[in-house]
Amino acid sequence: MQIKFSRMSSRIKPSAIRNKLFDDPQLITFAAGRPAEGLFPVEDLITASQSMLSASGIKALQYSSSEGNDEIRKYIAEVLMKKAGVDVTAKNIMITSGSQEGIDLCGRMFIDEGSTIICENPTYTGALGSLRPYNPKFVGVEMDENGIITEHLEKLIKENDDVRLIYTVPDFHNPTGVMMSRQRRKELAEISGRYNIPVMEDRPYSELNYDGEYLPSVKSFDKEGVVLSLGSFSKIFCPGLRMAWICADEEILQKFITIKQNASMQCSSFDQELTVEYLKNNNIYEHIEKLRALYKSRRDKMIECLDKYMPDYVNYNRPTGGFFIWVTIQKDIDTTELLAEAVKQARVGFIPGEPFYADGRRCNSLRLSFSSVTEEEIEQGIERLANFFKERF
Repeated sequence: MQIKFSRMSSRIKPSAIRNKLFDDPQLITFAAGRPAEGLFPVEDLITASQSMLSASGIKALQYSSSEGNDEIRKYIAEVLMKKAGVDVTAKNIMITSGSQEGIDLCGRMFIDEGSTIICENPTYTGALGSLRPYNPKFVGVEMDENGIITEHLEKLIKENDDVRLIYTVPDFHNPTGVMMSRQRRKELAEISGRYNIPVMEDRPYSELNYDGEYLPSVKSFDKEGVVLSLGSFSKIFCPGLRMAWICADEEILQKFITIKQNASMQCSSFDQELTVEYLKNNNIYEHIEKLRALYKSRRDKMIECLDKYMPDYVNYNRPTGGFFIWVTIQKDIDTTELLAEAVKQARVGFIPGEPFYADGRRCNSLRLSFSSVTEEEIEQGIERLANFFKERF
């Protein structure tokens, strides 16, 4: 083909989660962090849709503002962000098409070619994929069981030129499941303010705590207005509606609105009106409690099966919330190469560790998701995977 493509397009890589290997219907896959379809509130949404179309159908089908529906922004500010310890109004909220768009808008806003992004090591592969086309320099900050090691973060800020953004998943981290401690959140906000470097905190799993306490967002400790908080309805409601938001200082948010006007104009008016109607007549926290109960049971089942079947050279964490368990095989292996064998021989899928590292390092870890598989599938799949490891090593 003789068409000339942009240099930016050449930096875009296929999603590790949407691997064709996972298309086999006989495969048990622990790959994607998909919500449980059985708990989608379909009947409530049918009722909400009919009511909404009768009352405000023209509004739902017409263009709307780039910042988003006033009612949903008010709800996010006064209910969801208030719970996260953040005192804001609708003027601090902009609706985005999933948090993925929010991440991309942050790239457009802050990143020039060659500027530095500090991110957890490993980190969410979708954020790397969204930001990589802007051709930044990624620098990984180390974590422990309490999240980002803030002393290491400050050292990296001093050692690297033109640091524009710090990216973090503080709640039930993707992929490791780590929960950042309250003290580290406070320290992260203080460092961000001291060096005037924006923090992009990505919080899709914040409501999905099964054992530990709900912790306030990093933004709740932000005194300088430099923390950007990304939230989403995808994991607690319906991902197909692509309803998410950015919470930011008003001056910064106005820049986001201008960028969105020129990028996608607005999010779906229909989806926003439908969400508003649902929230008027349903308590979303009752729905979240059902999700917590189901996901806790599936998490417990996966840990039980890992304990039961895995050989002693396989280590894994025990997350207190979220969707993921991070597994490390104490062998000199590359799990990217191992995946094709596991799919073919064991009929089990997972996400290798390599896509979660900005430097694409060879990795002996992998991510397992328990959110969208039944307990029977978890038992069968983990036993198959364990037997595969035993035969392979």
